[in-house]
Amino acid sequence: LHVADREIERALAHHLPLGARRLLDIGTGTGRLLEVLAPKVEYAVGVDQSREMLALARANLARAGIDNAEIRQGDMYALPFEADSFDVVTIHHVLHYADDPSAALAEAARVVKPGGKVMVLEFSKVTPLLAPIYDFYSFKVIPQVGQIVAQDADSYRYLAESIRMHPDAETLKGMMKAAGFGHVDVHRLTAGVVALHVGIKC
Repeated sequence: LHVADREIERALAHHLPLGARRLLDIGTGTGRLLEVLAPKVEYAVGVDQSREMLALARANLARAGIDNAEIRQGDMYALPFEADSFDVVTIHHVLHYADDPSAALAEAARVVKPGGKVMVLEFSKVTPLLAPIYDFYSFKVIPQVGQIVAQDADSYRYLAESIRMHPDAETLKGMMKAAGFGHVDVHRLTAGVVALHVGIKC
């Protein structure tokens, strides 16, 4: 599903805490966020469960010349870090895959320092005016593209369905507050297709 990557990356960089030294990217995937944000901190680490994605992320970071970031295998429900270890944690398009998003948020809250930020970027609900167009694109166009490109329409249809089942922006804000973030701002991007939640740990 198309979102404006540069807009998202600019928003994440803009909300990065001033003076942040240590950054954790949960569900790092290809390592793209580390490429964007690692140059702005002293140390960054990305975790992912997939060995294939970890290998890809390492290759991408090496190609980009990023030398202050590392990649580790890890479970977002049991992160291999001590409490209060990071100034900022990012979770980028991961929660809609999670069986227990609240547990993942609680674990992010555990490892971020008091006063630190957790930035959650997730698909959200588009504006009512765009909803019919977005639904047609998501459930009709994208699966057909998936069938043509990857011979796998079902996986692309599942992605669209999982996004619809994900909590909306206000519900996710409440979940973050329940996880221990005393202040949570919501920034809707790309006409509401995605929302950036910025939570500050009490």
